[in-house]
Amino acid sequence: MPSRADHIQQAVDRLRAGELVAFPTETVYGLGANALDDGAVAKVYEVKGRPAANPLIVHVADESMAKVVAAHWPDDASKLALAFWPGPLSIIVPKAPCIPDRVTAGSPNVAVRCPDHPLSLELLRRLGVPLVGPSANPSGRISPTTAAHVRESFPGLMVLDGGVCRGGIESTVVSLVGEPRILRPGLITREQIQSVLRRPVAIVERSAGAALESPGQMEAHYAPRAKAIRFHASHLDRVLALGGRVVVLSHSGLRVGPPHAMIAMPVQAGAYASALYAAMRRADETHPDVIAIEEVTPIGTEYDRGIWGAVADRVRRATVPVPT
Repeated sequence: MPSRADHIQQAVDRLRAGELVAFPTETVYGLGANALDDGAVAKVYEVKGRPAANPLIVHVADESMAKVVAAHWPDDASKLALAFWPGPLSIIVPKAPCIPDRVTAGSPNVAVRCPDHPLSLELLRRLGVPLVGPSANPSGRISPTTAAHVRESFPGLMVLDGGVCRGGIESTVVSLVGEPRILRPGLITREQIQSVLRRPVAIVERSAGAALESPGQMEAHYAPRAKAIRFHASHLDRVLALGGRVVVLSHSGLRVGPPHAMIAMPVQAGAYASALYAAMRRADETHPDVIAIEEVTPIGTEYDRGIWGAVADRVRRATVPVPT
């Protein structure tokens, strides 16, 4: 039976040959390709069915590799890397000429992060070049948090199995081009970033029709196959009145009877984030008419409120409001 080292070497060989390999991170599984190989990057877009206007994040082994893909690596980037890498923070900086324009969807800037998973770090170190690594699922669908999820979407793709992703939702994306701005909330909160940079950092929404500066800015994203809605706990009756079979994801103890089903969600912010995509997939696998996700409210500590905000962002993009 091949050892872990053998599997990693097989992945390295495939990536050097311009092929794709799925790899684990602490957030979700990524669909990896050599970030310096335009042809390999093109395969990522093709396999995912990803819009060409949606940029990719470049994964690096450490800050030294990050500086290779950046035309300018500001002091603030070093401060954030020291505080949060390896970890779920992607930093946008001006890109170096070695990064193909396809990676950034034509933008002069590139998002870079160092993942916090031993398999991905070993893969990057052995490969010696950065990897693009969007979520390893068809574009717009639920991100994978296990190797089995990846294999369901892409049979035949080589997958480095690193177990369940503990974070469960994608990285925070912060742009350091101009004043610091958070373009996608995630598991590193605004308050954590502000404490490192020692100045205010805004969370910004993309204006309608504006170019995508970061992954995760498309209005519809992370969605199951079934119709998905979000609802306030007091509006459960509206959900069940929609007709058909409903699977409800609730963190407040709501109950439903047959033919409907309930998936109980964690009440703690980090645990909820870790469980969200797997729960959505579990619901989708039962082929319901509707998946209904109870809306979350940012409560608790400052850190918890930040995580709940990131969860709410994913739920909003994966669903539509319950009809009134």
